[in-house]
Amino acid sequence: MQIDKTKELETKGIGSLLLAYAIPSVVSRVIASVYNICDRIFIGQGVGALAIAGLAITMPVMNIVHAFGALVGVGAGARMSIVLGKKDVNWAENILGNSVIFTTVLSGLVMLFGYLFMDKILILFGATPDTVAYAHEYMVIVLPGMFLLTMAFNLASLIRASGYPTKSMLILGSGAILNIVLDALFIFRFKMGIAGAAWATTISMAFATLLSAMHFLKKDSFIRFRRHGFKPRGYIFKNIFMIGMSPFLMNVAAAGVVAILNSQLIRFGGDFAVGAYGITNSFMNFMVLIIIGVCQGMQPIAGYNYGAGHPQRLKRVYRLTMKVCVALGILSAVLGCAMPRLISMAFTSDTALLDISQRALPLISVMSPLIAFTIVNSNFFQSIDKPWIAIATSLSRQVIFLIPMMFLVPMLFTKLGYAPLFGVFASCTASDIFGAILAFVLMLTQRKVFKVKE
Repeated sequence: MQIDKTKELETKGIGSLLLAYAIPSVVSRVIASVYNICDRIFIGQGVGALAIAGLAITMPVMNIVHAFGALVGVGAGARMSIVLGKKDVNWAENILGNSVIFTTVLSGLVMLFGYLFMDKILILFGATPDTVAYAHEYMVIVLPGMFLLTMAFNLASLIRASGYPTKSMLILGSGAILNIVLDALFIFRFKMGIAGAAWATTISMAFATLLSAMHFLKKDSFIRFRRHGFKPRGYIFKNIFMIGMSPFLMNVAAAGVVAILNSQLIRFGGDFAVGAYGITNSFMNFMVLIIIGVCQGMQPIAGYNYGAGHPQRLKRVYRLTMKVCVALGILSAVLGCAMPRLISMAFTSDTALLDISQRALPLISVMSPLIAFTIVNSNFFQSIDKPWIAIATSLSRQVIFLIPMMFLVPMLFTKLGYAPLFGVFASCTASDIFGAILAFVLMLTQRKVFKVKE
């Protein structure tokens, strides 16, 4: 018997709903972030400081791959929530099938391009003769795993959108836990070095993809794979593309920005500065992914009620999500500013690397509440099919403001007598302030979505 588990999205209390949807999303995001951090800890402690720098070089490449996962996963999930709010199950199944086609084609093209131009790409993103070998060894193995990660991310988003947030969490979480176990086994037991981390990622993502696909193969699933869903439909590709364009551009922009950032870091501080950014970014990603997890819990609630025409419920879920996420941002700022050395020591015992990372972490983490404000607004407008507002909000702090700040702030630090290297890190602080201001202005222009139509 098929059970429609989405009806509660327009009847149950907003607080209870957000708790029910956000906790599984946060848990899966935290576990995924933990395995990313474990990658760096295991590699830093088991391989060396240069290996951490080599892994940091792969981050922008991985961001590009994640961008395609976000393009399809976020776009398909948000669109499915809206059409389920309109009670159109057939349309939802078409979205499911077409998202699988979209993911397969995009991932295949990314893998082909990645293998053809790998070393050139790594050098473009800041690899040096000392770190390129580590980065290349990791990427050769992990690239197929990124296709599996993209597919798992897409299917898990649709599982959550169709009313199964806990199941989505368990699937992504099981893949991440397997990755942690395999990391420790391959790096420390079998002495496979950075290749061990890559194999751990690839195998665990294959496992998560298999579990996700099995959900939609079951006959009792409310939304499942059907033959009609795999007929290519241009309007569905367009809908997925438009809604998913915001996280896609954000991830691609992040990759391009990190390339510039790495160049500035190497210019003023060398390979260890890049490694220090890898450490600080791991901490920030951990906190940001918790915030994004809460926003992912908001997404099906907001999308469904927007589609069903319930603006008051839409306002309540927006306000509650904002309060929770800003509070998490404050916690992140306190931790990053109060214990930067302790956090850095989890990743490395190298004195030079510790010195840079403990001074950089407060500069990057202090604006976490403003980062949270910007992320909530971007995710909210994705959820209600306002892609251009979401794009402008998400790109503001990552591109519009950050790129010029990476050149202006180091110059300012030099004139004031401070090390320009930490001006590079402080450029992130400045861009977060301006990005939040723009997000606030854009949010004010869209207040009509919370009003009842007369």
